[in-house]
Amino acid sequence: MKNNQNDSSSELIKRVTYPVTHLPAEKTSAEELGILCDAEVSSEKTPGKGVSVYVGGRQWPLNVDAVKNVSGAWMWLRITEDGSGEISASDTQYLYAAVRFLSDGLSEKLKENLAEGILIEPTFSWNRPLFDGALTQYWRSIRNFDEEAYVKRLAECGFTHLEVNGLQAHQAMEEGVVDEFYPQFYNYAAGLNHFVDTRLTRGLWPTQYLEANLNRLKYLASLARKYGLKPGIACFEPRSLPEKFFARYPTLRGARVDHPFRSRLPRYTLAQDHPVTVKHYRELIQNLMKEVPDLGYISIFSNDSGAGFEHTASLYVGRNGGPYMIREWNDHDAIAKVAGESIVRYLRRMKEAAAEINPDFKVFLRVEPFKEEHETILAGIGDGVDLEVPTMLVRGYEMPYSHPKYKDQKGVAFSIFHHQMDPEESKILTDYRSKGIEPILHYSPSGLYNHEPLMGIPFPRMVDARLRSLVKLKINRVSGFGGLMNTEKTPYWPVPEVIRSIQFTPELSVEEVLLRSAKKWVGDNRAGELVGLWTDFEEALIHQPYVPHYCCLGFIWQRTWDRPFVPDIEAIPVEERRYYEKFACVQDNNPVINDYGRDVLFELIGKDDAWKFLKAFDVEMFPRLSKVLEQAKKSAESSGEGSEVFVDLYDRFVAYECWATAVRNVCAWVGTVYTYLESEDDAEKSKMETFLQESIDLELANTRKLLELWNTSSTEFMVVSGIAENGFIYGENFGELLERKIELTEKYRNNPPRIDKDVLWRIEPNRQLWD
Repeated sequence: MKNNQNDSSSELIKRVTYPVTHLPAEKTSAEELGILCDAEVSSEKTPGKGVSVYVGGRQWPLNVDAVKNVSGAWMWLRITEDGSGEISASDTQYLYAAVRFLSDGLSEKLKENLAEGILIEPTFSWNRPLFDGALTQYWRSIRNFDEEAYVKRLAECGFTHLEVNGLQAHQAMEEGVVDEFYPQFYNYAAGLNHFVDTRLTRGLWPTQYLEANLNRLKYLASLARKYGLKPGIACFEPRSLPEKFFARYPTLRGARVDHPFRSRLPRYTLAQDHPVTVKHYRELIQNLMKEVPDLGYISIFSNDSGAGFEHTASLYVGRNGGPYMIREWNDHDAIAKVAGESIVRYLRRMKEAAAEINPDFKVFLRVEPFKEEHETILAGIGDGVDLEVPTMLVRGYEMPYSHPKYKDQKGVAFSIFHHQMDPEESKILTDYRSKGIEPILHYSPSGLYNHEPLMGIPFPRMVDARLRSLVKLKINRVSGFGGLMNTEKTPYWPVPEVIRSIQFTPELSVEEVLLRSAKKWVGDNRAGELVGLWTDFEEALIHQPYVPHYCCLGFIWQRTWDRPFVPDIEAIPVEERRYYEKFACVQDNNPVINDYGRDVLFELIGKDDAWKFLKAFDVEMFPRLSKVLEQAKKSAESSGEGSEVFVDLYDRFVAYECWATAVRNVCAWVGTVYTYLESEDDAEKSKMETFLQESIDLELANTRKLLELWNTSSTEFMVVSGIAENGFIYGENFGELLERKIELTEKYRNNPPRIDKDVLWRIEPNRQLWD
């Protein structure tokens, strides 16, 4: 086979056939095999000479005893020494993966059995990207992103579904006011109303806007079909409608769902149990499915980002909603029960309406927001309406799992640091299944919500441990939160290889998978060197503390890399801060404008936690990272086979060092400034100022290192927009932002620490009305 060091018998393939009446994935898979083998490809009424590629039993039978006894999904590969045989699968989802598996996925043991036939039973019946950062979510304006190549890579790695509801533009159309950040929260998990309308909402959004978004959704769905994946959507629902709608239909006003600190205009959803609303949502999902009849699922996020269910406890302004669900003066428990039952009705109606077009349609609910309604929801779901969670132990937003190295740091269940599952999960799973509930559990394969905006950071053992823990628990359906980002620009990233192996060859250890991958990329002589770097880096990474907010979207929200790092942020005049604040998730009266440790009324990092995180960085993580950086630099500078792989890896290590140093310095700022402001001891205050100035020196050096990497490296080490920056992604002017940060940090570094805690009461930038 072309581009394959491992296979010899398959080079004898001269002819590939697929059914005349074929599915898109059958043709795609046959053509891929033809390219790999330099073979003739044709469609036939019956299997011809050579290798037949098809979904078993759909058009052509597959008379193989081994397959007849399999109750779940399967892949079958048989290639004889004369170049005949078949590549078949139980469903389109595995056919392209089977062809690619033949190309470079076979272990030595499997190769020995290829002539007689190999049966592979995928580990997970569902493995889909969720909140796919680059394809559909807030990074979809990413530069140098080949959408089709990305979908091919997902299919090759054993993913079964594809998220397809990405907006056409890099910003959603949402009414707002000047300098209001809130419309950017409609930029991801786009709601149904942004693709199709109904008789109720016609005219609220321009036809050309809906058409553009729908066309993109349909295009992504066509890519899914081409490679055998099942299309689906992830939405924040029920999402708000513009205020002009409620001016016309005031009796349809439901819950206020915006965050009153982040928004400047209230946002409301429809009264979800009103008969008109019920008909609207039925028509809405069916209008979408008439355009994409094979749409397979909707994953619903809620109670955030302009969406929410009426009268639920976690709405930002508290329980509220229209007048139809519950009368006034009911107690808390009664309201929670009614609200939970209404959620279940909403989910059931969504499924029933969609199932009229696709009977296999599924509905999933992210259940974290519904702590008070949790039990009522559980009692009402099942039979195709299921939960999607990082852990079945979740109750509200509290994640019970601790950091593997810092047991006092809770709440890491959503991150790469969540490796193992508590035994209690098994008991809950048994209970769920007795009620007809089949949960979907997350794993975390990429930088999204871990170290945004970095790409290609290697943590294969963490992913392997997480997936194997789910296998041990006997979980059937998983979702990779964030997707795989930009796989064409992370060509030597071992994480997808681990995911692929767990899905198709779980008998291989992670060490075997990494060594095979390394040999493929750098050859036998340097494979051990590459695996060693991955291993040593991951040992440093696992000692990184998980700093709330800054280890996920908050890193870019608060412009951590390009914001001047000074003791008194507001000593910098408003106009000089404008270059970063115009894209930051800040408001004139948001404490984060002058305080790294707070955001709206949240405490992101307390003083004590800041010192703990700082110690973890300086004592545990950075010494390990320094050693691996030193070795990686030597590997990158040495010539020989695979040198480009070591350069790529070293650049990513440096980018991670710059990211981690910036987060470390945020913790240093919080610890020193808070201690300084609380202290009445002049010696302690002086000590804090000295420590902070040392951290400023460190951050200036760090920013210069990052700027040099940006200017000189050809490695795409971070997500960058090819259109324009916004609150979730940097643009191609990133280097200019770093230069501006350096200039302002040097200019304003000598002011004493200060935080204006009265910022909450401002009604205009930088001042009170009665200053």
